[in-house]
Amino acid sequence: MTRLIELSHRITEGMVTYPGVPGPRLGAHLSREASREVYAPGTEFHIGSIELVANTGTYLDTPHHRYPDGPDLSEVPLEALADLPGLVVRAEGLRSVGVGLLEGLDVRGRAVLLQTGWDRHFGTEAYFRDHPYLEPEAAKWLADRGPALVGIDSLNIDDTPPRGERPAHTLLLGAGIPIVEHLTGLAALPDTGFRLHAAPPMVAGMGTFPVRAYAVVGDRP
Repeated sequence: MTRLIELSHRITEGMVTYPGVPGPRLGAHLSREASREVYAPGTEFHIGSIELVANTGTYLDTPHHRYPDGPDLSEVPLEALADLPGLVVRAEGLRSVGVGLLEGLDVRGRAVLLQTGWDRHFGTEAYFRDHPYLEPEAAKWLADRGPALVGIDSLNIDDTPPRGERPAHTLLLGAGIPIVEHLTGLAALPDTGFRLHAAPPMVAGMGTFPVRAYAVVGDRP
């Protein structure tokens, strides 16, 4: 028996994912009313449009996000984004995720998801302040051990002072390890024994994009 667990935030008109990043604008390329002039009586369609910054909602960072020559959305292999064995690191109530929470874990080839519980603040001003993050030493520990992907249910995998460095992005993306930020629902996952899917569209020349991240829990029939 398998279960599907949603790990993405819903994208809505005007939502703010990150301070200073404009929210998405939803519209219609072809409205249902206008389509009635195009199709036969009783037949109508809606073709929507959306204008958004790529870092909206729950999104994936590829190496191209940090490095101009790194693989972009169209170049990261599907095997690095879908059907990944998952591992949750429990860090709820902590300001940062350090090496001590990772030592002894077998992370190679796995999707390592950092559960901080910060997703409970999503959509509020509290989400933007003093958020949990991955410590630089822990990012290096992961980069040296080859996880397939690293995700977090917080504003950013790095601490975010106004003009700070981004060591976790630099180390992980430099090692070819994609990052998923703004996850949600990680508390519903077991520590292990699930498969993660977080594949974005294959957009050439872009480094980030929203994903419909979800986990498959349990044995397949």
